[in-house]
Amino acid sequence: MRILRIISRTLVGLTFVFSGFVKAVDPLGSTYKFQEYFEVYGMEWFHNFALPMAIILCAVEFTLGVMLVFGVKPKLSAWLTLIMMSFFTVLTLLSAINNPVSDCGCFGDAVKLTNWETFYKNVVLMVFVLFLVLTLKKSKPAFGIRGTYYTIVMGAGFIVFISVWGLRHLPVIDFLPWKKGVKISEQVLATPEVADVFLVYKNKKTGATVEYTSKTLPWQDSVLMSNLEFVEQKKKVITPFKEAPIHDFIISDSDGNIITDQVIGYQGAQFLLVAYDLSKADKGGFLKINAFSAAAEKDSIPFVALTGSIPETVDDFRHDIQAMYPFYTVDETALKAVVRASPGLVLLNNGVVIMKWHYNDFPEYSTVKEKYLK
Repeated sequence: MRILRIISRTLVGLTFVFSGFVKAVDPLGSTYKFQEYFEVYGMEWFHNFALPMAIILCAVEFTLGVMLVFGVKPKLSAWLTLIMMSFFTVLTLLSAINNPVSDCGCFGDAVKLTNWETFYKNVVLMVFVLFLVLTLKKSKPAFGIRGTYYTIVMGAGFIVFISVWGLRHLPVIDFLPWKKGVKISEQVLATPEVADVFLVYKNKKTGATVEYTSKTLPWQDSVLMSNLEFVEQKKKVITPFKEAPIHDFIISDSDGNIITDQVIGYQGAQFLLVAYDLSKADKGGFLKINAFSAAAEKDSIPFVALTGSIPETVDDFRHDIQAMYPFYTVDETALKAVVRASPGLVLLNNGVVIMKWHYNDFPEYSTVKEKYLK
């Protein structure tokens, strides 16, 4: 019985620790998920509470997981876990049936689960949680009062620090599609079909068929050409067409022209300044970047801003901050998956994500040039 209890609380505890941590490192991601649920259930007025709710939930989940793993306050931790699991099991069942959002976000962006997968996961965990509650008489605290206090405070303090760091800077671990080292051009741009086209001719004298390309066709040899009879045109596909895995990232200019290929497919270094909503962006971050953009322009390195705001808002904002670089339009949701800052700066080189910065950490251009642009 003791071994089964250790296995049960360790399994459930580690799941809670992992779930709480991967969401805490990216508190804005958890906030966006809460807001998505609020919109689905007609609770848009609750948006302003999404961020504190995300931080508190991650802290409770992580701390509860630590308590389970180390056997701290076994009765309290078991009952709190049962209450949380009961609530979220019912919620995930309703989500699985109604499918209001495709991903519940229980593991943030680290692990994507469908609503049914999340529900089945919760059902399995509930078995272990119920076992812990039903065998509470066999439980014994692992620590005294001081050890219990230290474990809870250190666990909660650590995870809150991780969340605050993710808000003030960038997540300590980046689970987003636009993470450093990713060739994002292969994720955002479709792969065009590459094929060789062959012209098949039949030799009237010998009856043999020969394949030519437009370059190898002996059109200057009039005698040979007179003996050739066209049969058909053949295409041999070398690389088939492949749709972009990230299909909702589309860049448009002020005239509505789609320029995703020109921007993301640019060969060389370039900077993308990202702000999904200019009305919610930190204006001081934009003001800090003006000198940076001017220096990049001087070195002939493209510098563009991407936003989900409407053109009228963009024009007023550009005038207000005296921005000399162009602004292009991208869907707000797609921009939220680029960098967890508004504004945030992204350095691409040949379509590869080289570095990302939060507006609180915007560097000097000379530093970036020395470190990344040599």
